[in-house]
Amino acid sequence: MSEVQNQKPEKKPIIFSGIQPSGTLTLGNYIGALRNFSKLQDEYDCIYSIVDMHAITVRQNPAELRRRCMELAAIYIASGIDPKKSLIYCQSHVPGHAELSWILNCFTYMGELQRMTQYKDKAAKHADNINAGLFTYPVLMAADILLYQTNLVPVGVDQKQHLELCRDIAQRFNGVYGDVFTIPEGYIPKVGAKVMSLQEPTRKMSKSDPEDTYVALLDDPDTIRRKIKRAVTDSDGEIRYDPENKPGVSNLLSIMSALGAGTLEELQNELAGQGYGTLKARTTDCVIATLEPLQAEFKRLIADKAYLQGVLDENARTANYLANKTLRKVQKKVGFASRG
Repeated sequence: MSEVQNQKPEKKPIIFSGIQPSGTLTLGNYIGALRNFSKLQDEYDCIYSIVDMHAITVRQNPAELRRRCMELAAIYIASGIDPKKSLIYCQSHVPGHAELSWILNCFTYMGELQRMTQYKDKAAKHADNINAGLFTYPVLMAADILLYQTNLVPVGVDQKQHLELCRDIAQRFNGVYGDVFTIPEGYIPKVGAKVMSLQEPTRKMSKSDPEDTYVALLDDPDTIRRKIKRAVTDSDGEIRYDPENKPGVSNLLSIMSALGAGTLEELQNELAGQGYGTLKARTTDCVIATLEPLQAEFKRLIADKAYLQGVLDENARTANYLANKTLRKVQKKVGFASRG
């Protein structure tokens, strides 16, 4: 056998990302994350979790949460993720997430969790339900990542603090027990634009904001048209990209550019001298044309619950296998009794 034939295929880096099945996925989620996920699956081993355990830090309607889990699985696949190449599974279907989270809780300091900006924000929003899960949320997130020996984690600005804590916990554990966990790095997509709120264009588009501030992935064309028509611009009437002075106009140009309508410079030149009505109409056409095929595929998938359940079950078995490889090693290191 030749030396080339004898070589093992090079192991791909592992990417982990999770989305909560709560709220409504937006155009911002699509441009910033979802559409990039499918582009990664040939180059990386991708694990895309539906993080339903994270979702219950805020009270959920049980039937609605179950429905949203299935819908998110359909959206993942409709956006181009191939469940034969990537893992799509529910976090709650892999007990290792909770088991590792408890162990990591014992290697995380109260002061570290008290400094988490998201905890402070969520505690302010849900003052009637400041539960322990909300406080230890970042430890479960660390368990999600470390369980699969993840190399890269796609992160936005609001998650960088959590990833840093994850790295600190992993390094602390490794410092005591040796080389157990891979230390993950943040992954910043090469292409991507920050999509801002339609009503407050200085703020990022968020699914937790009022409905008129975002375009939802499953909004019908009439709803998209209405929302973009009402988008905040300004009073001087000039179409140019200037995020500081013209955030609303710049947001619409940025959305079109991110969806492939042209560079910001090309769009600015093409629309020069035209009114904001034209700008909004062009943006609307771009968004509808992008979302139509995704929505059609989503409708086909969500009608086939048996197929989606099969994907979740099969992928959860693989995820459990991978998770247990790490978990057994961790349990042995900390001194838990051997299992038969």
